[in-house]
Amino acid sequence: MDASASPAAAAPDPASTPGPGPVPPPAPVSRLRRLAVPVGAMAAAVAAFGYVAAVDPNEPGHYPVCPMLRFTGLLCPGCGGLRSAHAFAHGDLATALGSNALAVVGYVVLAVVWLLWTVRASRGRPLRIGVAPVYWWGIGAVLLVFSVVRNLPFGSALAP
Repeated sequence: MDASASPAAAAPDPASTPGPGPVPPPAPVSRLRRLAVPVGAMAAAVAAFGYVAAVDPNEPGHYPVCPMLRFTGLLCPGCGGLRSAHAFAHGDLATALGSNALAVVGYVVLAVVWLLWTVRASRGRPLRIGVAPVYWWGIGAVLLVFSVVRNLPFGSALAP
């Protein structure tokens, strides 16, 4: 049996096979393109706040009633959020906190995350926020406690 008939000799050598060659690295992305998504997200948030600032949620008939409040009479963690956003957009922080303090905290947290996202995008690095399950459970616990306390007589200060 000669060497050319063996299975090892029949298989072509991948290094000697002609092909397209090494894959070139991707072209660098411009800073404007990297910032397009964070800027678009901010534009959407500004448009939403602008709409809520223009259409007063304190006047009945502009927005639907919270289903939980309507059917159970209980305030959910989001009740008062539109009134809070309206007051926040008009610069009335005291009224915003009185309508839904948790929503105001959420506005600040989202603004900080957006700022971090924008800075990292401008530097060409992705935003990776790894939140451990224990933190998600903690956020859920805070929302539950907030909901329960604002529906009790001693927590009426948290009610809108």
